[in-house]
Amino acid sequence: QVQLVESGGGLVQPGGSLRLSCAASGFTFSSYYMSWVRQAPGKGPEWVSNISPGGIESRYADFVKGRFTISRDNAKNTLYLRMDSLKPEDTALYYCARRRGSEWSGIDYQGQGTQVTVSA
Repeated sequence: QVQLVESGGGLVQPGGSLRLSCAASGFTFSSYYMSWVRQAPGKGPEWVSNISPGGIESRYADFVKGRFTISRDNAKNTLYLRMDSLKPEDTALYYCARRRGSEWSGIDYQGQGTQVTVSA
């Protein structure tokens, strides 16, 4: 069955960095658009970034552009999110998600998430 397992979250000071990972299994990872989505306490889910199946194309929400970098290693079935210059407002549960088909098609699977807390 499809599994997405995130890791790498934690507590970091403002201005710090983290790298999130998402280990995928149960499907042909290299065939799918993947996304990172986050949800802050008391708020709805918020799209962060997409990456194409081959990893050539990526797209970012304006609020992370220039600070976050999405990447993937299809040989390792792993998705990454490098987060730099973190701000307190980046505090959220971050989860990876598989797109059903094209880049903006619906999400059909997502992981349990990894918590990122940005605080002094």
